[in-house]
Amino acid sequence: MHHANHFYGHADVLASYAGLRKTRAIWGYLQHGWNILDGFAHGTNFAAGMPKYVWTDSVRRRGQSMGIRNYAVIGSVWLYLLKNHPKLATQDKKAKGTLFYPFHGWEGQNVLGDHGRIVASINDHETGPVTVCLYWNEYHQPAIRKVYEDAGFRVITHGYRGLHWRKTDPDFLVKQLRELRGHTRVASNRLSSAVLYGASVGLQPGVYGDPMVLENEHPSFGGQARIKRLWPEMDQPFVPAAIAKEFTDTELGVDHVVCPAEIRELFRWND
Repeated sequence: MHHANHFYGHADVLASYAGLRKTRAIWGYLQHGWNILDGFAHGTNFAAGMPKYVWTDSVRRRGQSMGIRNYAVIGSVWLYLLKNHPKLATQDKKAKGTLFYPFHGWEGQNVLGDHGRIVASINDHETGPVTVCLYWNEYHQPAIRKVYEDAGFRVITHGYRGLHWRKTDPDFLVKQLRELRGHTRVASNRLSSAVLYGASVGLQPGVYGDPMVLENEHPSFGGQARIKRLWPEMDQPFVPAAIAKEFTDTELGVDHVVCPAEIRELFRWND
């Protein structure tokens, strides 16, 4: 089925949760990141009648208002990862500093912006050690990496998410979880999946700095103006813990996680 189901090793995480030794194709379309529209990338060509697995009921409602059908709400794959790795659910006693995720592009769209301004924003708000996690395509651009290294930051990447069933790193999210557990704060210049993931495991989140621009971003998503209008409480350098937890639990779909048997049934993984 759709290659995006395997991004970040999502299909592998769910197969493990469902008790399978090998990853299988998911029958349908799986939401792979925090989404403020119908749950999927603009232009996704849905096959008629195929199920669409999303994180929250709000995503389902938005999609249905656009005429999309056959939704099933199952929560974020990240929540299943946490169930697969309970030993990583507790914070490292040596955790310190901030893990910062600059907004990134992908194979089809670049990010336009000044990384030097991001460095300045980080220096304005962070006092402890800083780790900057770049997506793979920015990480492999020495000029971008150097901006953060010259600022004295540790610079890493979680790896390659995969594309068209190639080079998928099934441990991408495990690497991300381990890095998050080694820090006490998570921040980004845009509200994003990474900020939600960090907040879900107790890190204090922040959103600040130049949000940058995604090349040829489709206006249907509403851009940063829509996000700031809908969730102003999350658009600040230090988001209060209670606000972060309520938002994160809702947007990750904590109340919608299903059992292993239901995953096998939904994805047609029963022999």
